[in-house]
Amino acid sequence: QVQLVESGGGLVQAGGSLRLSCAASRRIFSIDVMGWYRQAPGKQRELVASITSGGSTNYADSVKGRFTISRDNAKNTVYLQMNSLKPEDTAVYYCNADGHIGPVEAAKFSSWGQGTQVTVSS
Repeated sequence: QVQLVESGGGLVQAGGSLRLSCAASRRIFSIDVMGWYRQAPGKQRELVASITSGGSTNYADSVKGRFTISRDNAKNTVYLQMNSLKPEDTAVYYCNADGHIGPVEAAKFSSWGQGTQVTVSS
């Protein structure tokens, strides 16, 4: 019973920047990993970036050097700073979180946000 709400999407010109945010609707006991995925029209959803509770990050090759993922554990929020945006980055971006709302395995959860549209014009 964890809801994730994304914000920060919009329309920008190539070379511009956006900062996406994803916040949980309730207090979370722990989060193993949070990540951002995207899905462009006619394509499969792909991982853009992820970050573990320990701060380990992973990025898709297409966004390395341009995007930065970060998290605020106290606020159960993950961010995606997107710089030097390209038209190819146009997609719906989804937040994902895997973790626990309690200290036991039965309290494990995996949630997805509703998605936020990012459109980059040439």
